Amino acid sequence: MTSEEAFPSGSDGRRRLSPGLMIVGLTALALALRFWRLGDWNFEATEIFTLRDSLNPRWGNPRPLGYLFNHYLVGTVRPLDELGLRLLPALFGALTVPALYLVSRRLIGTRAALFGALLLSVSGQHVFYSQFARYWSLVFLFSAISPFALYLGVRNGDRRALIVGLVTALLAVLAHPVSILLVGGPAIWMALTYLRPRRLREALRDKRFVWGAALAVVVGAVVATRMLPFFQDWISMHDKNPGMGQFLLGPKKGHGVKQLVLLAAYFESLTWPVVLGGAVGVYLLWRERDRTLGLFLGSLAVFPLVFIALVSVRTPVSTFYLLPTAPVFFLGAGVFLDRLFQIEWTPRPRWLVPSTILVLFIIAGAPTLASQYRNGRRFDFRGVARWLEPRLSQGDIVYSDQPMVLDHYLEGPQVQKIRREPAPLQEAMTELRQSGGKALWIVAPAPAHALRTNLKAGGLADWIYGTCQMRNTVGTGRLDFRQQYLQVYRCPAAAPGDSGAASAGR
Repeated sequence: MTSEEAFPSGSDGRRRLSPGLMIVGLTALALALRFWRLGDWNFEATEIFTLRDSLNPRWGNPRPLGYLFNHYLVGTVRPLDELGLRLLPALFGALTVPALYLVSRRLIGTRAALFGALLLSVSGQHVFYSQFARYWSLVFLFSAISPFALYLGVRNGDRRALIVGLVTALLAVLAHPVSILLVGGPAIWMALTYLRPRRLREALRDKRFVWGAALAVVVGAVVATRMLPFFQDWISMHDKNPGMGQFLLGPKKGHGVKQLVLLAAYFESLTWPVVLGGAVGVYLLWRERDRTLGLFLGSLAVFPLVFIALVSVRTPVSTFYLLPTAPVFFLGAGVFLDRLFQIEWTPRPRWLVPSTILVLFIIAGAPTLASQYRNGRRFDFRGVARWLEPRLSQGDIVYSDQPMVLDHYLEGPQVQKIRREPAPLQEAMTELRQSGGKALWIVAPAPAHALRTNLKAGGLADWIYGTCQMRNTVGTGRLDFRQQYLQVYRCPAAAPGDSGAASAGR
């Protein structure tokens, strides 16, 4: 589909904005949304790991690319602080908007590609990843280029697109190994298609297929050699250190429930209109326009979603690992909206109904996008540290969720990780009394929505409420259902059996 087909001139002769001008405007919007208040918030838990690995990058790291970029491109010109570590993620996030458009317009048409770029530019999920000092916006950028460039290269015999696809696929894996999952779906689909005897004999007569298959085998062997040890280490690490990580973890969910919660949380972050519209758009491609392209896009999304869901049965996973599938949903949603604008609607003007649906797509994510600029989708551990420091006494002990973050900002005792079992806290109280300290301090998430671990009723909450007094709540309210307040509790070093002191403070 050409630009003229996507944007037909009206009978009234009015001038229309060119697609090039539109994508420039969307890129400017993406830059503004991703750089606004970029350095205002404290580090999040895993951003501390980015700081550590960017100061001392190693090629042996399973995801070295982002750390090397930070070390050599940013660290040489400015400090790697909250702003410095987020500069490249924000830039990569903004560049994803024109990149997605330029690649996808050759697949789904100019107008559909513009709709996909529009939804991406105002996506609260993508703005968060772009303001998050990790490698996920880089993974998103390469995932929005590599599979589609490879598809165009193979389909059209376009060597330049093929080279771009191979290079960006390699960079995506260096950004994070989970990117390799994008290969799984198309590989299974192609195997089922071409390994039938008749199709295989025909394909082997084509030198391009033979060279492509040989290249795929070599690349697959190299990737497997690098990735399989990382995958094994990832699982064994969690087996050896259950409950590791920075976050307060709740009880394990049952099989099936855990996978449903994982997928629901990911789809909610994309917004349900984008997910449903994307699925319908891919179906419409398969049904009405290009069956092969529809199957390709579907395989790109389905395989990683199923694979990560199955892996979650064996070891902890995050919704972040599903991120490489996100470009498919934005492309599919663009196709869906483009199809709506092609329909001859009875209500006039004809653009009224599809424009209303487009606005609803955008409004669905507006509360999360607006909330991003209120607290950055982060707990305010820096604010807690500023409040807590003057109140600490010699010998006090501090336990916290995300202990490395609070420890980064707090001048005082080393912060310990809070766990859902109260036994370590009881042991700390005994140690506190023996050392002459005055109080045990606990920093924990306030009760909030059902998808996040917090002080729900149970052993830990009962122990805290029965032993400690809440002294402060730190945080900024959001407009969506995510509320990220921290509660600070002081547990006095009362003598054993002195229940009156504990109850008096409640």
